[in-house]
Amino acid sequence: MRRAVSIALKIPDNTAYTALVALRRLGVLVGRVERSEIYLFDDERDAAELTDGILADETIFNPNKHRLMLLERDAPGRGEAWIEPLVASNCGPAAIAWRLLDEAGAPVERAVLTAAVERLLCNPAIDRPLIGKG
Repeated sequence: MRRAVSIALKIPDNTAYTALVALRRLGVLVGRVERSEIYLFDDERDAAELTDGILADETIFNPNKHRLMLLERDAPGRGEAWIEPLVASNCGPAAIAWRLLDEAGAPVERAVLTAAVERLLCNPAIDRPLIGKG
């Protein structure tokens, strides 16, 4: 069974803030940008065992600065794009997730998300975007 885990910063994320400012300057109407690392596990353990294993792995999780969320799906959600490297690595995250929200805090429409991916979030020479349905 393939499971997706999101690990995000619980401290201010300067990279997400920089992306927000750049997207606005590029004419992409976003109110907030959230970023997280996506790890994929082909694992038969139950959710609690998997979570406990990740929490104990200091190479990917630091309880002082990270929060962990076990995702329901192994694909991006509404208002979200996952940027995967074209050449997979055996270490590090499988993708970087960018979640874009409008001024009201709702996920942005697909057209806004696509514009953000094309203008800033993805380098097609080295990355492949997965854009959430919406």
